[in-house]
Amino acid sequence: MNRSTRARMLTGTVLALTAAMALTACGSSDEAPSDAQPKQRTKSSGATAVKNPLVATYDGGLYVLDGETLKLAKTVELPGFNRVNPAGDEDHVIISTDSGFRVFDASRQEFTDAEFKGAKPGHVVRHGGKTVLFTDGTGEVNVFDPADLAGGKQPEGRSYTSAEAHHGVAIELAGGELVTTLGTEEKRTGALVLDKNDKEIARAENCPGVHGEAAAQGDVVGLGCEDGVLLYQDGKFTKVDAPDDYARTGNQAGSDASPILLGDYKTDPEAELERPTRIALIDTRTAKMKLVDLGTSYSFRSLARGPHGEALVLGTNGVLHVIDPETGKAEKEIEAVGDWTEPLDWQQPRPTLFVRDHTAYVSEPGRRQLHAFDLESGDKLTSVTLPKGTNELSGTVDGH
Repeated sequence: MNRSTRARMLTGTVLALTAAMALTACGSSDEAPSDAQPKQRTKSSGATAVKNPLVATYDGGLYVLDGETLKLAKTVELPGFNRVNPAGDEDHVIISTDSGFRVFDASRQEFTDAEFKGAKPGHVVRHGGKTVLFTDGTGEVNVFDPADLAGGKQPEGRSYTSAEAHHGVAIELAGGELVTTLGTEEKRTGALVLDKNDKEIARAENCPGVHGEAAAQGDVVGLGCEDGVLLYQDGKFTKVDAPDDYARTGNQAGSDASPILLGDYKTDPEAELERPTRIALIDTRTAKMKLVDLGTSYSFRSLARGPHGEALVLGTNGVLHVIDPETGKAEKEIEAVGDWTEPLDWQQPRPTLFVRDHTAYVSEPGRRQLHAFDLESGDKLTSVTLPKGTNELSGTVDGH
């Protein structure tokens, strides 16, 4: 896209938007609606359920929106800083609150009785039809089938407690192996693997500062390190070395349609907040890392994958970059929002990307807006202006 074309598109977008509002302080994709129409559901009150719901957090609660029209369906008051992730089915999301993980029925716009209590609820991971929760304050891992959330009851599943509590993450593979991080509150070093019977079958302690995970095609798991990425596949760990001595890849996005993982790439250990312009593409077939300079910075809420495995990055220049992971070249640049700056505090709002099927949802908290884009055409589908600027953005995703 040339500069004049981009300028005309951006001008048109700005004229179509309402006047910018001041950013409100608060306290983190996947796929678009499928062609098949979801079943009409009703709440016990008789109200029609929300189709393909989205859930956005704001300072003081949750907004539940229709994923097709972006119409605001319900506002749910919930004090504190709350995080939201897909639960792995077509109805629920997981809300991380001060007391633990709570299951929210987004279709019916109400909390269920399912809850995993514990201090500092952390990562929520979906893979292979299983959802895995890691509670940082206790080191507890909980694994369940999201289909068991139906009916609002507490799902039964597998649990494991780490040797020491830490900011960690875990993922269960198709064969039943549980990959989970190793560490303490002061230091994180790597990961271990448990078989179906919770017997340790592999361990690696060469991943300093281990943080974040993603799964690639072929049931390969990548864990971010401060000097590369640690891969696990077929019973063994492989280290992908970064080209720099210090190179933190703490956030990744994977796709079953691609053997290449997308990761962030930070090289300044002393920075209060590093605003990187390069991304990492980790080829799990060759255990090699390729760096791509986007020419713009991005945040940890900027990474996602498209329906064909495309690498998606929302830049601070307001552009959604659609990248071929094999070549690292941008296939498309979608003018999504205005220019923005990543705040120093990670809990403060910033434009956030959530992808479901062929639709990319992008929040613009400074304008109190949320936009939907078609990833194939690059066209904007619709926008909405909300009562308050949003922070986190997610929605339902059927993991089966």
